[in-house]
Amino acid sequence: MKFVSFLKEQEVRVGLFINDKIYDLVENAKAINQEIPNSMLELLWHEEAGMDAARKVEDAIKAGTTAITPDKIMMLAPIPNPPSCRDAYAFRQHVATARRNRGVDMIPEFDQYPIFYFTNHNAIYGEGEILVEDDHMHKLDFELEVAIVVGKRGKNISSKDADKYIAGYTIMNDLSARVLQMEEMKLNLGPAKGKDFATVIGPWMVTPDELEQYKTETKFGNKYNLSMKAFHNGKQISEGNMKDMNWTFAEILERASYGTDIYPGDVIGSGTVGTGCYLELNGTWTLEAKAKGEEHTPIWLQDGDMIEMTIDGLGKLSNKMVKSKENNSILAKKKQV
Repeated sequence: MKFVSFLKEQEVRVGLFINDKIYDLVENAKAINQEIPNSMLELLWHEEAGMDAARKVEDAIKAGTTAITPDKIMMLAPIPNPPSCRDAYAFRQHVATARRNRGVDMIPEFDQYPIFYFTNHNAIYGEGEILVEDDHMHKLDFELEVAIVVGKRGKNISSKDADKYIAGYTIMNDLSARVLQMEEMKLNLGPAKGKDFATVIGPWMVTPDELEQYKTETKFGNKYNLSMKAFHNGKQISEGNMKDMNWTFAEILERASYGTDIYPGDVIGSGTVGTGCYLELNGTWTLEAKAKGEEHTPIWLQDGDMIEMTIDGLGKLSNKMVKSKENNSILAKKKQV
């Protein structure tokens, strides 16, 4: 199943994406005398029972028993209000290349355990325009990722069981304001203002059964052979594959759930795929240009730019960067010693 969330008459609703059409899950459930929650988050809290109920509605739509499609809607993130949002660091290629470009050695701890940070779960957006402030425009970057949505509550989950806790997969763009990020990272507390203004997911959440043809089972959880690409104003700038994750989502869930509960609706990103951001690409292009005796002018996202991401089986996520008309800056408010 492919789940979407949309706004209809100021109410957030959950729908199914079937054969290029959106079907209102609640209205189609009523048509077959079945009740189902209005929102994606409520549906996930019903765990397996919620997914089973949704599948009955999907079967009815495909059989032609019911086919209620909403009109005048605005698409939202598939999970517009997740209880939490984490982002991991699963692709070794990205980490190693970015560190090489900065002239620092690869950290051996990367190969010992998966890590993640918490980002702002109240700044989750879907496709469409993303409003950014003045300081965000200083080296505004995309990050091409895939994310999971948790489908069951759990604690201290073993990696051998963790894939059962995944309700679905979606594309993630971890937008990053690099000047803000690099400024605060000097204090060794992790990214905050450079990250918390917008994380984009969508356009829908795809259940694991839809990705069976791409799946490979490993000792430490499932991997998926899904091509990942990013396009800046129509030009392809990035290409990778989900199967190259050095830490599986099962392993990431094992660590995330250690000593604490994960909840239905929690979103966890994979981290950036190799070549999946300008921070990495600009560094590589600068080194290549230097070797030729040339110079490279760094590229970043600008006001009005389109960034599109495609992942096999997960669709296409499109966003336009829009600079705020207000003049706000926290960089200008630094204390002078």
